[in-house]
Amino acid sequence: MIQEAVSIDSLLPLLSDAPVIAAVRAPEQLQKACDARARVIFLLCGDLFTLPKMVETIRDAGKIPFVHLDLLDGVGRDAGGVRWVAHAVKPYGVLSTRVPLLKMASEQNVRTVLRMFLVDSSSVETGARMAKSAVDMVEIMPGLVTRAIAALNVRINRPIIAGGMIERAADVERALKAGAVAVSTSEPSLWTWERREENG
Repeated sequence: MIQEAVSIDSLLPLLSDAPVIAAVRAPEQLQKACDARARVIFLLCGDLFTLPKMVETIRDAGKIPFVHLDLLDGVGRDAGGVRWVAHAVKPYGVLSTRVPLLKMASEQNVRTVLRMFLVDSSSVETGARMAKSAVDMVEIMPGLVTRAIAALNVRINRPIIAGGMIERAADVERALKAGAVAVSTSEPSLWTWERREENG
């Protein structure tokens, strides 16, 4: 399966080709995400009963599944919960705002995305420190904070994903121009977005 073969280094060209990540907030959105151009899908929903099938559906569509650990129902935010996701669900990667959960996931050979909310300059400082932990990529929220994306991009050695409040093609373009490698959005109309060729 594609997920086992893809390292973070080889994931980046896939994101360069299709930089919009489909963020699925409800199970009924999953098939649309699987049919979209997006190569990576963030699951922002699911529980003990639905999550394994949802990840399997994503894999069968040839897409790369990430599971948001903080938003799962019925799964503990502890070592046991992380192990269950890693071994029973087997996503390519996980997202969380909690560094200890991501460290546990990394120990299970699962790729990790640290989700951070930037609300002021001190949260940028805190985020820069957190991003130096055992994480593979960082998602900055809201994705419209392009100055913060640019500032963190020069301070941390991790690919940055912009997420939250990405609702228009122009939002995608600004985030990528600021240095994000991809954006995640729950706006289905953007899941088919394609990078325009530069002229000149």
